[in-house]
Amino acid sequence: MSEPRPRAAVTGIGVVAPNGSSTETFWKSTKEGISVLDRVTREGCEHLPLRVAGQVRDFDPGAAIEERFLVQTDRFTHFAMAAADLALDDARLPRSETDETPFSVGVVTAAGSGGGEFGQRELQQLWGKGSRFVGPYQSIAWFYAASTGQISIRRGFKGPCSVVAADEAGGLDALAHAARAVRRGTEVIVAGATEAPIAPYSVVCQLGYPELSTVDDPTRAYCPFTSAACGFVPAEGGAMVVVEAESTARERGAPVRAHLAGHAATFTGASRWEESREGLAQAVRGALAEAGCAPEEIDVVFADALGVPEADRAEALAIADALGAHGTRVPVTAPKTGIGRGYCAAPLMDAAAAVLSMEHGLIPPTPNVFDICHDLDLVTGRARTAEVRTALVLSRGLMGSNSALVLRHGATGASS
Repeated sequence: MSEPRPRAAVTGIGVVAPNGSSTETFWKSTKEGISVLDRVTREGCEHLPLRVAGQVRDFDPGAAIEERFLVQTDRFTHFAMAAADLALDDARLPRSETDETPFSVGVVTAAGSGGGEFGQRELQQLWGKGSRFVGPYQSIAWFYAASTGQISIRRGFKGPCSVVAADEAGGLDALAHAARAVRRGTEVIVAGATEAPIAPYSVVCQLGYPELSTVDDPTRAYCPFTSAACGFVPAEGGAMVVVEAESTARERGAPVRAHLAGHAATFTGASRWEESREGLAQAVRGALAEAGCAPEEIDVVFADALGVPEADRAEALAIADALGAHGTRVPVTAPKTGIGRGYCAAPLMDAAAAVLSMEHGLIPPTPNVFDICHDLDLVTGRARTAEVRTALVLSRGLMGSNSALVLRHGATGASS
C-alpha cells in the first residue's frame, strides 16, 4: 500500500489590509463589520473617475523592510514581504530554522496588477529626463512575479517557487498550488497574494472594467446582492499564509490553524457573468469532491460578491446549484464590502478571515449591505455566533476564472 499523502495545514497567517496592518487588527475590524472604504487620496488620482477605494493607510514600509529591498520593489511587494514575515512568525518558524534547510521552503504568490506605481515613476523619469535616469530595478519591480522572487531572496528560501497567473481567482489557486507542493513532499510553502492598484496608471487601466464602481458615496459604492449594486471598488493590501505538512507542524509544536482540504477551478470567459453560474458551481463541486465534503457540511460561504447584478445573481444560483437545498440556508458573508475587492488578494483575505472565523466561532458581517434581493442567508449588520468547522471560499476573475476552496478547522479529521 502507498503511504497516505501529507495533509496540507495552515500554520501561520499574515495580513496587511485596509482595515489593519496586522492579522489581529484585521480580524477585530472584520468581525465588528467596520467599513474603511473612503475617498481615494493617493497623489495623482484626485481627478480620476474612481472615487472610492480601500487604501492601506497605517503601513510604514520602512519599519518593516530593509532599505536595500525597499528601493528595488513596488508597494505590492512591500505588502507581500511584510505579510510573509507576519505569517512566518505566526507559524513559529524562526530564521535560524529555515536557514538550516533552505531547500525545504518555497514561495508561491499571485498578483493581477503588479507594480504599477513603481513602473509609472520610472517611465516618467524616462520621458521627463532620459534613459539614464531609469533605475535598474524597473525591469523587475513592476512584474507580477516580483513578490515571489523578493520573498525567496530576502529570506533565503531555495525550495520550489512559483507565480500563479489566473486572474483574481489566482489567489485561491496559489493556495491550492501550495497544498499540492506540500503533498508532493515540500516541507513548507509561503503562499498568498497582495496588490497595490491605487496609483494613477493602475487606476486608469482599471477604468476600462465596466464592473468598476465610480459612485462617490463610500456607503453605496460597493453593495453586492442588493438592488443598488453598481459594481465593485478596488483595494490594496493582501495576505500571506504558511502552508506545511501537518505532521511537520505538530513535530515542532506549531498549532494547525486549518487544513486546505479541497480546491477546483474553471474558466467561463471575460464578463460572461451568466455563464459563471455553471463554472462556479462546477468549481464548488470539484472542491467538495477533493475535500471529501458533503454540501451540508459547509458552515459558511465567503462569497466572491462582485457587486454587478448579473454576477451576483449567477453566484447566488451557483451556490444553490452546488449545495442544493443547503445553499439557501448556509450563512453567506462578504466582509470585503468593508475594505474593497483587492483582485488576487481578495480571496486571500477571505481565506484568512475564514480561518479566524473557524477559530473564534464567529461569522463576520457584510458591511454596507442590508436589503438583499437574492435567495441567500447573507450575514449583515453584526457578526453571527456559529460553530464553524468547514468554510467555502469563492472567487471569480473579471477575465473569466472561477475558483473554490474548502477549508477545514485545524481540529477537523477529514481532509483530501
